[in-house]
Amino acid sequence: MTTVAYQGEPGSNSATATQILYPGSSELPCTSFDQALDAVTLGTADLAVIPVDNSAAGRVADVHHLLPESGLFVIAEYFLAIRFDLMGVPGASPAEVECVRSHVHALSQCRKVLREGGWRTLVTDDTAGAAREVAELGDLRHAALAPPAAALRYGLEVLRAGVEDDPDNTTRFVVLSREAAVPPVTDEPTMTSLFFAVRNIPSALYKALGGFASSAVNLTKIESYQMGAGLNASCFYVEIEGHPDEPRVALALQELRFFSSEVRVLGVYPAHPHRLRERVG
Repeated sequence: MTTVAYQGEPGSNSATATQILYPGSSELPCTSFDQALDAVTLGTADLAVIPVDNSAAGRVADVHHLLPESGLFVIAEYFLAIRFDLMGVPGASPAEVECVRSHVHALSQCRKVLREGGWRTLVTDDTAGAAREVAELGDLRHAALAPPAAALRYGLEVLRAGVEDDPDNTTRFVVLSREAAVPPVTDEPTMTSLFFAVRNIPSALYKALGGFASSAVNLTKIESYQMGAGLNASCFYVEIEGHPDEPRVALALQELRFFSSEVRVLGVYPAHPHRLRERVG
């Protein structure tokens, strides 16, 4: 049986994504992203399902820091529609609520209902963990913002359903593995994740990325960060549309390597259908 690690508690969005991607798998809830990745690296888990981007809150996990250091590979991506309910103990009502707890990202994605209620907020490590805490408190004055699955899991009552600000709220997850799983080149859309560090020469980044433009390779993400004690090594995490074995992508990567001190392919994986829907829309 496949063991899948994720950050959060049962009933969280990460747990839901795991169950959709790997139904019947053995779940390994972890307290942090680092712990989830370590579980895969050490062999405690086979895979990790990690949220990396949210359409409302932006970056979730610092994948640009986590991936290069972990030695793991991206083998899949998944886009999950995010729903949050306001939930409390049975018999509670919104009028009785004084404090609402949840993960910082969930709180930021439900600002409208929080403003309307005028409730005090409390930040927790996880949305499902917030629901569990409310159930354990058994206090009508406390509520949680959590996925619908958390109410079922912890025996809470939904006080208001679908309170997220954006009805199209979506989180992108990636699946990490110890082994790369590179699909063959086909007509199906493919994504490639890369890490690179530019050489210390003038216009290095401009020249390094120039190959993608001249080869008509689309960059869907680029994130920069500094490495080294002097913070003088510029490193980048990039995601592109295409397969490294496609001639146009291979040409772009050749130019990238010329102007970089290090280039690593962190994963080649099928593009999720959500990307196509976004493009059509």
